[in-house]
Amino acid sequence: MKLRIASYNVHGFVGTDGKRDVARIASVLRSLDADVIALQEVTFEGSAEKASEPVEILAQLSGFSSVCAPIQRHDGLPFGNAILTKLPMTGTRRICLSYQHREPRTALEVSVDTGARPLRVVATHLGLWPAERRYQVRRILEHVAGDEHSVTVLLGDFNEWFLVGRPLRWLHARFGRGPAVRTYPSRFPLFALDRIWVHPRRALSRFDAHFSPECRYASDHLPVVAQVTV
Repeated sequence: MKLRIASYNVHGFVGTDGKRDVARIASVLRSLDADVIALQEVTFEGSAEKASEPVEILAQLSGFSSVCAPIQRHDGLPFGNAILTKLPMTGTRRICLSYQHREPRTALEVSVDTGARPLRVVATHLGLWPAERRYQVRRILEHVAGDEHSVTVLLGDFNEWFLVGRPLRWLHARFGRGPAVRTYPSRFPLFALDRIWVHPRRALSRFDAHFSPECRYASDHLPVVAQVTV
């Protein structure tokens, strides 16, 4: 069974033209034709404690259910990760990645019923400081260690600017060397900040950034899409 799994930092639905346009992000998401989509920098209605789903984007899409992990930013805005899926979810878990006094961070795990091999999807958005990312990657690797039965997909905005940095080396050691494509900034991509790793590595059959005139303006990141066999 082949699935399309995507990751997209939607930048609070604000595009490179400075306009907040949820419908434009939804149009990009539909064009990905993905079964599972991890979103970063989603803004939520209400408070972080009460937010249960990304209402704005779900209203623009059909066929998806969701799980979210909002955090209360220092400015009070509920903000964070969400996973949208067309497949049945069998379990969810939030992993705290907050580091010292930096902005709170999480990883969000969803177990998905594919009708074949179990699928774990772990979505995250790592911090800006190198020490922060090293701590967060260690936490994630501890969390996914030891599961050889499932296909595990780790994806999101890793904010890793250094190709030889320790976080990438640690992730490659666990998941195999993952492909990298430039996704940021979306108008003229220079940096491979958005990544998808799959374990076992042979389950990843294709990985690309999604290019279109619309997605160059919808967010400051390009979305990435992987084809995964389970």
